[in-house]
Amino acid sequence: MKFKIVRRNFFKTLSHLQGIVDKKNSLPILSNILIEAKDNLLTLSSTDMDISIIERIDCNVFEDGATTINSQILYDIVRKIDDNSEIEIISNDGKLLTLRSNGSRFSLACLPKEDFPIIDQNNSGVNIKINSHIIFKLIDKTKFAISNEETRYFLNGLYFNVNKEQNKNIVTLVGTDGHRLAKFSHYIEENIDEVSGVIIPKKTIYELSKLLSERDQSVLISISSNKIIFTIDNIIFISKLIDGSFPDYKRVIPNDNLNILKINREILLSAVDRVSTIANEKSPVIKFKLLQNVLNLNTINNESSTASEDLKINYNGDDIEIGFNSKYIMDIVNNLEDEEILINLKDNTSPIIATENSNSNLVYVLMPMRV
Repeated sequence: MKFKIVRRNFFKTLSHLQGIVDKKNSLPILSNILIEAKDNLLTLSSTDMDISIIERIDCNVFEDGATTINSQILYDIVRKIDDNSEIEIISNDGKLLTLRSNGSRFSLACLPKEDFPIIDQNNSGVNIKINSHIIFKLIDKTKFAISNEETRYFLNGLYFNVNKEQNKNIVTLVGTDGHRLAKFSHYIEENIDEVSGVIIPKKTIYELSKLLSERDQSVLISISSNKIIFTIDNIIFISKLIDGSFPDYKRVIPNDNLNILKINREILLSAVDRVSTIANEKSPVIKFKLLQNVLNLNTINNESSTASEDLKINYNGDDIEIGFNSKYIMDIVNNLEDEEILINLKDNTSPIIATENSNSNLVYVLMPMRV
């Protein structure tokens, strides 16, 4: 195998693969990426057995061949080479790889391509096409609510669903950790197949988000009973799905929260940030005391330090005193974008809803904490 490639293009592809490689895996081959050179095309693959990525890039191939190389070492070497440089890679027997660029030369140990797991690219199932910007925004506004509790594995990802409503196709992503819920839907005019609902793992979501943020194009999504495949230009991104039942999120979203707080998003965010300065993991609660046109934010930590701030607001509902995890309320407010946001409340023990007028399909639900 022998090829030459521009460093800039090579490094970009390596950075895509790097996030997939399982650096702690006991199988050495899973720390490697597969490099295949043929017909002036370089194909790079990495997998952790749950997620796989295959990316093809143009290059000058002088001799066909394939081998596998440690992903971290190759990434670090290429990262330190000048951006506009050309890199030459040679591997005569698949056991040793030589990399040259400018005056630098590296000889790196390889493992044979036969040891690398075969990545199944079969995409039988439902196929839908969606713009990358749409999927990216759906993910970006909901991923923070994914649970990290391994015991509730079915919450360790985003629920992905496509259904029809009034002759329109609705793509919905939902994340929840049991304390907060994020739901974002998007109407698509084109006719696409329905998807009854699958759970995409957290690692997949975060790596996919990186890929989508770089692009503005159509993405082909293929969904079967146990895996999902995203085809993004010259990239094939494959992931297993979480085998479990996602909770009925529609039952969690209240429909009788009649006390409506309208407030400037930046003002609320800054106030919560200030008051939460003395909050900590043992006492993360901030109390919201709602009175006529006044919101008092206050907290006390386990060392008896206190903080309080009053805000003038547009509120004519019931007097309510309710507590929230300060980080959770800031996550939600940060992900809304309107100058003025809406917080709908019922009483001091029921979950609240946070929304914005410009985007009625974005809904956040937050459970209160005991005060």
